[in-house]
Amino acid sequence: MSEPSAKRVPHVWNRPTGETHDHFAWLRDRDDPDTVRYLEAENAHADEFFAGHAGLVSELFDEIKSRVQETDVAAPVPKADWFYSARTEEGQSYPIHCRGRSVASATDELVLDQNAEAEGHEFFDLGAFEISPDHRLVAWSMDTRGDEHYTLRIRDIAHQRDLDDELTDTTWAGVAWSHDGTHLFYVEADEQERPYRVMRHRLGTPQSDDVEVYADHDERFFVGVEATRSAEWIVIHTGSRTSSECRLVPAADPTAPAQCVRERTDDVEYQIDHWGDRFVIVTNDDAVDFRVMEATENAPGTWTELIPHQEGRRITGVEPFERFLAIHEWNRAQPMIRVLDRSGEQRVLEIDPAPHDVGFGPNAQWDTDVVRLTHQSLTTPARVIDVDMSNGAITVVKETPTPNVDLDRYVASRHWATADDGTQVPVDVVRHVDTPLDGTAPCCVYGYGSYEVSMAPWFSVARLSLLDRGTVWALAHPRGGGELGRSWYLDGKLQAKRNTFTDTLAACEHLASTGIANRDRIAIRGGSAGGLLVGACVTMEPERFRSAVAEVPFVDVVTTMSDASLPLTVTEWEEWGDPRSEPAASYIENYSPYDNTTPGDYPALMITAGLNDPRVSYHEPAKWTARLREVRTNDAPLILRTEMGAGHAGPSGRYEAWRDEARVLTFLLVTT
Repeated sequence: MSEPSAKRVPHVWNRPTGETHDHFAWLRDRDDPDTVRYLEAENAHADEFFAGHAGLVSELFDEIKSRVQETDVAAPVPKADWFYSARTEEGQSYPIHCRGRSVASATDELVLDQNAEAEGHEFFDLGAFEISPDHRLVAWSMDTRGDEHYTLRIRDIAHQRDLDDELTDTTWAGVAWSHDGTHLFYVEADEQERPYRVMRHRLGTPQSDDVEVYADHDERFFVGVEATRSAEWIVIHTGSRTSSECRLVPAADPTAPAQCVRERTDDVEYQIDHWGDRFVIVTNDDAVDFRVMEATENAPGTWTELIPHQEGRRITGVEPFERFLAIHEWNRAQPMIRVLDRSGEQRVLEIDPAPHDVGFGPNAQWDTDVVRLTHQSLTTPARVIDVDMSNGAITVVKETPTPNVDLDRYVASRHWATADDGTQVPVDVVRHVDTPLDGTAPCCVYGYGSYEVSMAPWFSVARLSLLDRGTVWALAHPRGGGELGRSWYLDGKLQAKRNTFTDTLAACEHLASTGIANRDRIAIRGGSAGGLLVGACVTMEPERFRSAVAEVPFVDVVTTMSDASLPLTVTEWEEWGDPRSEPAASYIENYSPYDNTTPGDYPALMITAGLNDPRVSYHEPAKWTARLREVRTNDAPLILRTEMGAGHAGPSGRYEAWRDEARVLTFLLVTT
């Protein structure tokens, strides 16, 4: 196959580390006709690669499709006198939202058909979906470009028509109804795509009449809005990577001024919810792994301790119910649910002895003894479970059907790799029972490791196609995530960011040295900041990997973080550092994949981008691909696929997502 070639235009960046030549900087100009021509040439090259493996792509797509029950119904969610659900139908790409007066009739009345709304659009994403307090209306929003600019509408459910209200350029940062359903709160973004202000809309009036409730002009802070679990208050939350601030508006008095709970303080974060007769606050104030406080309704800024801090037990959120408080936390790289009743008694719910994911499900009822959770693992499909607080009984409400799958044919295990500095790094492994652990099996390592995001093990029917063909799949938990507490995150950001990459390399070495993986057949995969992980590992130790998949990768770190005019850059300095000055300039340049792509042999690489991506601009993966083509000294497959009508999340619709995944799996199988 003839490879595309990007033109070279001289350009120099003046950095604290000196002049840096970047003759692919022109790709940042989306209006340059040569930019689109280059992306289209790369897409044609990718199509040519996959055309040579069309049979395998089709085979994998059919396998994924055969393992999904295409016509299915989600577990109905009780809310007041209704049961809300969603169903999928064979041949249709998107869910259909519905409701009924009982579990049995939960699909009888249509609320919103995403398929109808997506018709005629190459891309469709549902943003807001919030039922009004009287259940007559639903506030819903859609993005049809992938640029995360949403249009918010209000639908009369019974008559299946949208009201005249149309709110444009809203964000993904939440909506909230007033108690009487006459007002709707939503969030707008600034020119840098940062959700920065909350607006109040009165139904039946034009958007031009909407009132600004709160705006945060500090570029480090993101603003969001939501109702409390009790539905009594509307919370405006604004937060940076290191501090936060909340404001309260009574849901029964939507035009009242927003009351600040506690003014922001450097390095202090908090979030607030309402527990019926008091507020509960999750905060790291004098508690590195967070603790839970309480406050009266009259003095929400005066806190007393409810659940004390325990080092290593990272409290991530709470879910208040009328008679108990449910707490989500991470401990030893495992999420879990703790319950506190009104008497102060606590207990941890025993869900699964194996590494797994557990989180709060849709809990729409306030006065209930049942907490709904979601649960899955590497070998257990996603389940909805109800736990009765009165007797501890666990009921599986719904398990995602997996036709044509024998779940007993797969086994999972947890391992601990030793990093360069002696730190123990958790690695979760899943394989087919017939795959030997004798050092012969190919292995795909997945990782993320940024923003304190904890990657709990999840189930994937698509992954089974790899496992069935003898590939071992491993989930690394490097520093930079939050799996082992706040210190795990702090030890993988800013001037400690390299730990994220060396931890992942240590995980790969552990898999090889213990015979779990063939040392010469290791692949690595990750997306966004996980794509940075892929790029950094590949440029640090290219000989370590046979192949790599970098999805919408953040790889031109120095250039992007040096440009405050780009979307979201300023908010990111607290995660990566500001390379416009030292020591961040040298440190980031030392690991930035684009800056460290030098002549040598590289593994086979599949790189993806989204032309409308507001998070990782398309030009980062495009520039990296162009530089790889320029300097590599071998001829392993190198492909770039850019979604020309989508954004950060790739193509929308389940069938397109399955086909996209079939291509990724094909690439891994033929190159690893």
